[in-house]
Amino acid sequence: MKTTDVRRSFYFLLIGLGAAMLFSGAFAKILAQGDQINPTGVILTLDGVVEPTVAGYLDREIKLANETGADLIIMEIDTPGGLVTSMKDIIKSILASDVPVVTYVSPQGAQSASAGLYIMYSAHVSAMAPATNTGAATPVSMGGDGGGGDDEPLFPLPDEEPAATDEESSDETSDADAASGDLVETDEEVADEPKISDFPADSSEDAMRRKVINDSVAYIRSLAEERGRNADWAERAVREAVSVTANKALELNVVDLLADDLDDLLVKIDGRVVETAAGEVTIRSQGMQLTKVAPKSWEILLAIITDPTIATILLSIGTLGITAEIWNPGSIFPGTVGLVCLSLAFYSFSILPYNGLFLALMGIGVLLVILEAYTPTFGIAGLFGLALFGTGLYFLFPEEVGRVSPATIISILAVGGVLLGAILVALVRSRGHGPLIGAEAIRRREGKVDEWDNQKGEGMVIVDGERWRARSKQPLSPGDRVRVVEVDGLVLDVKSAQADSALSRLMPGRNKDAEAKQT
Repeated sequence: MKTTDVRRSFYFLLIGLGAAMLFSGAFAKILAQGDQINPTGVILTLDGVVEPTVAGYLDREIKLANETGADLIIMEIDTPGGLVTSMKDIIKSILASDVPVVTYVSPQGAQSASAGLYIMYSAHVSAMAPATNTGAATPVSMGGDGGGGDDEPLFPLPDEEPAATDEESSDETSDADAASGDLVETDEEVADEPKISDFPADSSEDAMRRKVINDSVAYIRSLAEERGRNADWAERAVREAVSVTANKALELNVVDLLADDLDDLLVKIDGRVVETAAGEVTIRSQGMQLTKVAPKSWEILLAIITDPTIATILLSIGTLGITAEIWNPGSIFPGTVGLVCLSLAFYSFSILPYNGLFLALMGIGVLLVILEAYTPTFGIAGLFGLALFGTGLYFLFPEEVGRVSPATIISILAVGGVLLGAILVALVRSRGHGPLIGAEAIRRREGKVDEWDNQKGEGMVIVDGERWRARSKQPLSPGDRVRVVEVDGLVLDVKSAQADSALSRLMPGRNKDAEAKQT
């Protein structure tokens, strides 16, 4: 082979290798860009009370997002709080997630109070929309338990000084040491220190309340330190129930950013580096494809019935249904509906925080209404029972979870009042119609002449389907309408009902006088 041919072949080989390298690099770059252009994320919703159904939905979807390789999880929050056990289940899922979790309090006007604040502090990125608020995380055990949670706010705590932070304690120690000029305490200083016996003994309730508060403070401070957020303000939110707006939350480092909507949120979190359970992860949200994952239909249903107003309506319908079944045994339908509604209401009460005292008050009211049907007091017991029932309804749930609206209570009492009124009318009628059996029952009843002998002034009449021997001073004919005036053994004294009816239409008062003389 000639040298020129060898050189030419070598040149073509070099050109081919260069082109291959060029195309392979461009292809790899395209693939890399494709990976960056198509990140995926899921949107979850925390709307309403934090309870077991919501916790199960969020836990399931966070784990599924990790298994399917999603790049981001966005949790939209609008909650007044909820149960501490459910809140901790959600937080555990967030802390164990390899995928970054972003909490976003939205839409405008939403809140993330009580348990919602803890969840925000646990997120890798925490954001709020304008005109939203967060805070009020004071936990107080409920008198009725209502599911046994410790984070359901109900009553404000007694005024107490917030516990000193580590910095304040160290500063006080430094000042004392500087003043004394010696780091060693003297016997006199030790003697002057207050002893445990100098403090008044707390009641068991106060001791439990302090225990819950201190545990909650430690829990939220640990979350704040993990995510680098304001731990001191979080402690104030627990001890003093303080709340802040979105702008103030950003200023205090309670949240990481503000975002007008989801698009704005995706732009602002793009490129952030967060620490997940799998290590450092850089969020790539530019051009992200988001999929909104809603709860299952049965989860939505259970979440709906845990609304305080819905739970109250279910309880009222169930109570009315059972009461109607007691008043009319064998009706079946009201008892069945009442039993179903009460079962759903009891599920709601196992989740919602409530006050057991006012629940008992409602029970007393129901007993008084039932008592009205058996020992009539002309509505006094029934009305007093309805008043107790309405009062208990209003104060049953804490304000933070949401009290039942007065309009709903009035509507429930109106339905109960109508039912009570119907019962009173039926009772009055039952007392006014006279005896149903015996001689007294047949007096003044009307009948028809079957056979009659005017010469003897007696014959046979049919009254209430029975054939009776009768007598009368008036001439009668078969088929005439008669009225029973008196019962003499097995013989009825009757008179013509046609004449009596005609006379009553013309002169009602005269007819009554005539009837009195006849009797």
